[in-house]
Amino acid sequence: MKRIALVLCITLLSLSVFAQGAPAQKSVTLTFIETSDIHGVIYPYDFVNAKPLTTSLAQVASLIAEERAANPNVVLLDNGDSLQGQPTVYYSNFEKTDGPHIWSQALNYLGFDAIGVGNHDIEAGHAVYDKLYEEVQASVLCANAVKPDGTPYFTPYSIVVKNGVKIAILGMISPKVPDWLPPQFWTGMEFEDMVESAKKWVPIIQAKEKPDVLIGLFHAGVDYTYGNVKKDTRFNENASQVVAEMVPGFDMIFVGHDHSGWDGMGWDPATKKKLEVKDPNGKTVYIYGALNAARKIPVVNLMLDWNAEKGVWDKRVRGGLVDVAQYKADPGFTAQFQGGFDAIKKWVDRPIGKMDGVITTRESMFGDSAFVDLIHRIQLDLSKDPAMGLAPADISFVAPLSADAKIPTSVDGTLYVRDMFNLYVYENFLYTMTMTGKQVKNFLEYSYQFWFDTMPNDGNHLIAFQKDKEGKLVFDARYNTATTQTRYYNHDSAAGINYFVDVTQPVGQKVTITSMSDGRIFNPDETYTVAINSYRGSGGGGHLEKGAGIDATTIRTMKLVNGATTKDLRYFLLKWFEGQTEAVTVAPIGNWSVGPADLVAIGMANDYPLLYPAKK
Repeated sequence: MKRIALVLCITLLSLSVFAQGAPAQKSVTLTFIETSDIHGVIYPYDFVNAKPLTTSLAQVASLIAEERAANPNVVLLDNGDSLQGQPTVYYSNFEKTDGPHIWSQALNYLGFDAIGVGNHDIEAGHAVYDKLYEEVQASVLCANAVKPDGTPYFTPYSIVVKNGVKIAILGMISPKVPDWLPPQFWTGMEFEDMVESAKKWVPIIQAKEKPDVLIGLFHAGVDYTYGNVKKDTRFNENASQVVAEMVPGFDMIFVGHDHSGWDGMGWDPATKKKLEVKDPNGKTVYIYGALNAARKIPVVNLMLDWNAEKGVWDKRVRGGLVDVAQYKADPGFTAQFQGGFDAIKKWVDRPIGKMDGVITTRESMFGDSAFVDLIHRIQLDLSKDPAMGLAPADISFVAPLSADAKIPTSVDGTLYVRDMFNLYVYENFLYTMTMTGKQVKNFLEYSYQFWFDTMPNDGNHLIAFQKDKEGKLVFDARYNTATTQTRYYNHDSAAGINYFVDVTQPVGQKVTITSMSDGRIFNPDETYTVAINSYRGSGGGGHLEKGAGIDATTIRTMKLVNGATTKDLRYFLLKWFEGQTEAVTVAPIGNWSVGPADLVAIGMANDYPLLYPAKK
C-alpha cells in the first residue's frame, strides 16, 4: 500500500534547550504515531452488533509497519481509554482474568514506547489496571495522578532516544476523575490541575534530562470551555491547549479524551474555529489527537537539522491525521490474536433472553422512551433485591448512554450477551442515595436546561443546540450533525415520579412534579431514596452539585450514598434478563411528558434530521 501523503504544514522552529554538544547525525527525522481512545477496538469486527468494522488496531498495525519500514525512528504512543468499549477488553477485564490482558499483549506486540492513562482505564478498577500496567513493557505515564504525599502514583515522564535524539514525554490525565468515578477505583491517588502539574514537571525535565524534544501525552481534550467553564478554571477537564499556552517548552502535544481528531492546530471557543497555538515565548506548539476507535490517527514527522552556529536543533513539523480505513488488517497481528477473537465471539454470542419489540435511543432524545425506561425498570427492581446491597429506591435517574443504539440485534427477538453493550455502554456501578424532593426537582431542572431549548425560538428547535457568535448552529463535521449543548449521556430523566416538562417556561421553571408514581404525594421537604449510576452519583455532569445544590465534598465522600453494587451495572442487567421466564415486553412507562404538544411536534420535525441526517 502506498504511503499516505501527510501535507498540512511545515514550520521552522528553534530549540529552546541547548544540547550537550554537536550530535553525530546532523539531520534526523522522527515519526510520531499516536493511538488514543481505542476503546477495545482491537479487531476489525464489532462484537456488539455482530458485523465487520472499517477500522481497528489490527489495521493500525499495518500502518505502523509501513512507517517503520520507511523510517526506523518511530515513536509509538498510546493515550489511554483502552479498557472500556468493545467486549474485547471487558472479557479480559472481568471474565478471563487468569492470564495476560489482551490489551497489554497488543501493546507489547506492536512495541509501543509510552502509554498514557485514561479515565476509562481507571474505571476498570485497580485489580484490572494495576495488573495490566505491570504486564506492559512500555512506560505508563501520568504525572498529575499523585499519592497522598504528593509523589507520582505512575511514572510522570519517560525518556526515549531515537538515533541520538533525546525525547522527553510527559504524561497527564484529565483531573476530573474523582467527579466521574467511585473512590474505590482511584484509591491511593489524588489528581492535580494539569497546568500546575506541568509547571512543576517541565522545569525538572529540562534541568535533569536536557531533552532535545519535549512531548506532551495528555488524556484531556482541547476545548477548555467544555462543561461551561473558563480557561482559568482550576481542574479543567480539557486543559491540553491551556498547558501549551501557559507552560513554555513543549514542541508537540498529543491529546485524547475528546474523540475530536486534531491535526496540529488548537481551538478558539469564541469563534468555534481552529487556530495556531503558541506558548508564552511565542513558539508554536502543535496539537495532535486521534479520533476514537482507531478511525483516524496522527502520523507526524519531526525533522531536526543541527544549527551549529546556535548550537540547537532547528525543527520542522509535517503531519496530519491518517484514515485507518485505507489499510487492511496486518496478517501477523491477526494470526497472533486469533485465539482471543474466537473466545470473545463465543462469549458475546451466548443467548440470555427474549424481547418483544425493538427499542432505540433515538426516541430517548426527544422524550420518554422504552429504551431508557427499561433501564429505569431494572434499576428499581435491583434496588429492591436484598442481595444487591442497595436500599429500596423511590426514584430512578437514567440517561441514554448512546445517541443511536438499538436492541435486540436479532430478527427473532433473541437477546445475546452482546446486546448488553448497546443497552448499557459504560461500566458504571449502581448506587442508591438519599435526596430531598427539592433536590430531585432541581436535579431535573438542571438536566432539562441543557437538553431542551426554550420554545418558541429562532428555528423552533426543541433540542438545545450550541450556537456560534452569529447565532448559527454549530455542526460536528465528523458526523454532519448539529452539536448539542451537552452530551446525550447527561440527558437524565426520572422514574418513580410523575412530572411534566414545559418547554415554554424559562430555565429553572420547566419541570412540574405532580406526584409519586405509586400515588403518594410528592413532598419537596421529604427525603427519598434514588437509584443512580456511579458516574452521576460521583458528580459526573454536574447534576448533583450545580443542579441539586449538594456540595462537592458531600458528593465526593459519598455521604448520601446508602448502597452500591459490587459489580458493574451491565453485569446485573445481563443477570436480570437471564432471570426472566418469558419474553420481556418493552414500552414507555409514561410517567413524564414534554409539551406543549404542538411546539414539541414542530421541534422534533426540525431537529430529528439535524441529529440523524439521512445517509448519502
